[in-house]
Amino acid sequence: MDILHNSILKYIKDSFSKINPKTNFNSLNKNISGDILAGITVGIIALPLALAFGQVSQLGPISGILGAISGGIIGGLFGGCALSVSGPTAPTSSQIASFLSVFIIGTINQPDFVAVFSIIFLSGIIIVGISLLRISHYIHFIPYSVVAGFMCGIGLMVILGQINSFVGLESKKNVYQVLQELNNTLKNINKDALLIGIVSLFFMFLWPKLKQKYKLLFNIPAPLIALLIGTSISYFLNLNIPYIGDQFSTSIQSETFKIYFPNLSRLNEFIAPAFTVAGLIIIDSLLTCIISDNLTGTRHISDREIFGQGIANMVSGLIGGVSTATATMFTVSNIKFGGKTPLSSIVYGLTLVGILLGLKSFVEAIPIACIAAILIKIGLDILDYRVLPILRKLPKIDLFIFTIVLFITITYNLMVAVSIGVFIAVLFYFKDLKYIFNSKYHHNMISFSESNFIFDSQQDKFTKLPIVVLKLQKALFFGSIEKLLNVYRTAQNHKILIVDMGQTSKIDLSGAYALEDIIKSAKIKGISVIVYNPNNKINKIFQKLNFVDILGKNNYFDKPELVFSYLKKQFNIN
Repeated sequence: MDILHNSILKYIKDSFSKINPKTNFNSLNKNISGDILAGITVGIIALPLALAFGQVSQLGPISGILGAISGGIIGGLFGGCALSVSGPTAPTSSQIASFLSVFIIGTINQPDFVAVFSIIFLSGIIIVGISLLRISHYIHFIPYSVVAGFMCGIGLMVILGQINSFVGLESKKNVYQVLQELNNTLKNINKDALLIGIVSLFFMFLWPKLKQKYKLLFNIPAPLIALLIGTSISYFLNLNIPYIGDQFSTSIQSETFKIYFPNLSRLNEFIAPAFTVAGLIIIDSLLTCIISDNLTGTRHISDREIFGQGIANMVSGLIGGVSTATATMFTVSNIKFGGKTPLSSIVYGLTLVGILLGLKSFVEAIPIACIAAILIKIGLDILDYRVLPILRKLPKIDLFIFTIVLFITITYNLMVAVSIGVFIAVLFYFKDLKYIFNSKYHHNMISFSESNFIFDSQQDKFTKLPIVVLKLQKALFFGSIEKLLNVYRTAQNHKILIVDMGQTSKIDLSGAYALEDIIKSAKIKGISVIVYNPNNKINKIFQKLNFVDILGKNNYFDKPELVFSYLKKQFNIN
């Protein structure tokens, strides 16, 4: 009994140590000037996107800014990724919009905003609870085909959802209504709004090319330019089109700051939607943290990051903000502009507070068609262009999962789509899951002298050469990717990496892309990579995914003696 009691106490102690934000507070003075500059810059970049995602959620653009403020300040203080920046995102905003079409006040046939903000608040509580259970690292077990499917689904939902706003008409509640009334939409286009939409979208596409040509423009984001140009044209021409200010007369926008106390008496109605939002926030946030880790070579603390998101969403639900998650675009911008500590995220949030209090009249003058143009470009960017060009060449199981997740995301529910996709993948790779828990089959790093690539008496000449071998075991699939990445991080300094797939029997899309990412990262560091793969079935998958072309045909071998011959030539050993 004492052993159980001590184990529980140790687990609780470890859980709270994982989410302890003390290191965040202690680091706030480490890069003050750099973080302030980065935070202000990201805040300016985030303004049009926060407005846009507020529009997607149908809670209104100001709710988008409030969600970004909550995510920036609270997420920065309590998060587990020093460089991450939070705010409204396409997945969570789209999901909130679907709830608004369900929760209606029957007597007046208006959206029940209290219900939706209660759901956002409850999702924060659920996320905090999950962070204490220390299960966040299971994000790494989501197959790439699932991620690609729901990202493409979200991208299409965002694009289709903005068609009406782009042409100056009232936005529809869901994709069904957009498609059903498309013919009527085309007959009633507001030509002035369409002009603003086209001009704004044109600059969204043109600006990256101008930035490449003129270095002076490099740090100015395309959404901000589209917003300024679209607003300026509509103002000087005095166009009769819908503006963001038109929405401020609704109850949700009548007050900038208002407290929405959660209605816990309807917990049975709200709990399932809250779990859905919580799941999306966790997935969205931790995928962004992985991207941040890859860009900076750091390691985030998953449990603390989602703890911070939980607190941020509780606050967002209370103040009338859209649900918030660690946002890829904001985080990458923060890294690019020199952010080093959570202070940059806090400054980003405070910058938006200043904009909301001091520039509200400017926000009111922004055409909704301009926001729609920005969102259409974002929707296009969300689509997974790593998978789309080779869609027909994907392994059958990955193509099936991708299609199922894409279809369910668009037609029903994002979280259900992800759950079903993961379930199908687990069923297909059920036999291979045992390799994760069997140390005999773990991927490992070995020295070249321990490998099977030396065939003559010249072994001594290779002993001290900067060569390491990443020896893969059994199935390389979504369940073993994290172990693969962790193993390679332990590698000693080297100039040549040999990926030994001699014992690899199966590979999926996640495994192939994880290997591809390792190779790309190594090449950036000036490391040469050689892949040895004698398995013809895996070779066919690699050919379809253009893996061999990315690696280089001269670095891909199916016989160990060819690897040895290649190295002898590289080091001029006779």
